[in-house]
Amino acid sequence: MAPSGPGSVRRRCRRVLYWIPVVFISLLLGWSYYAYAIQLCIVSMENIGEQVVCLIAYHLLFAMFVWSYWKTIFTLPMNPSKEFHLSYAEKELLEREPRGEAHQEVLRRAAKDLPIYTRTMSGAIRYCDRCQLIKPDRCHHCSVCDKCILKMDHHCPWVNNCVGFSNYKFFLLFLAYSLLYCVFIAATDLQYFIKFWTNGLPDTQAKFHIMFLFFAAAMFSVSLSSLFGYHCWLVSKNKSTLEAFRSPVFRHGTDKNGFSLGFGKNMLQVFGDEKRYWLLPIFSSLGDGCSFPTCLVNQDPEQPSTPAGLNSSSKNPENHQFPAKPLRESQSHLLTDSQSWTENSTSLGKGKAGKGMLCGCFEIF
Repeated sequence: MAPSGPGSVRRRCRRVLYWIPVVFISLLLGWSYYAYAIQLCIVSMENIGEQVVCLIAYHLLFAMFVWSYWKTIFTLPMNPSKEFHLSYAEKELLEREPRGEAHQEVLRRAAKDLPIYTRTMSGAIRYCDRCQLIKPDRCHHCSVCDKCILKMDHHCPWVNNCVGFSNYKFFLLFLAYSLLYCVFIAATDLQYFIKFWTNGLPDTQAKFHIMFLFFAAAMFSVSLSSLFGYHCWLVSKNKSTLEAFRSPVFRHGTDKNGFSLGFGKNMLQVFGDEKRYWLLPIFSSLGDGCSFPTCLVNQDPEQPSTPAGLNSSSKNPENHQFPAKPLRESQSHLLTDSQSWTENSTSLGKGKAGKGMLCGCFEIF
């Protein structure tokens, strides 16, 4: 067998290094189990009732924490379906055409039947040269995974995985249960931590575990609470981390709330409409990750009620083609209590004639 080249060796080394944060978290979690369950509950607690209650609650949180963390790590990110990949003939045609209008014309023809509404900053079709596919809405190429990831939020080194459509719910639950885990440990360990400083604990190995356990739990609680709060805000606005830093661009222009459906429906997109699965790391998100409901009017109080780009298109209704393609069946029921896109477009036309109209829109961070 031919020896591996230096490039292959470097890739393998990088793959090993990427697991270091996961190993660190796993070791820290293992030590915290020993420190809390053994050294604190069994060795230091004298009240049997307190021991039982703390151990039951602790193991419940521990199990949910490990389960959600495992699912976040080992759930493979979803990639665009084959309909977004160019055919062999289209690839050949793209290679022959120079970059520019002719290149875009090939992409426009290939994308004419795809449910995509977003564009690049220059208004061009979003195309990935690396994967040779037309990017679905909210899809981005991850340089670490070297793949296009559906509804990519970010690449997280602590889980050594891309957080996107397939595992974003698991990531949120991982943050939630890890926060509850740390808060619970800090709260139940506090009285013994105080005894440590007042010399109320016997001079044994347990006292040092108790001290460091409280410090670790308190510090992680602070950092996790800010991160979890931030992602709760993103969910309420139906934004990803990437979209929070760079607003999506539609045919009518940039719209930071272009995918927001309102708080309730934004939550449903991530957690699904079956409430019994909300708190479990079981996939229940709505849709297929390739298409998402969008809105035409921006109602975010931080922005004008009508984007500048929408004004120009309202003056020329025949040029306003957004959105031009039907929603997927898996997403359409999110809009069952709203007017259809055709009815909305008609209402916009009537609004031009002098009738006031308020359109429900979808918000994202």
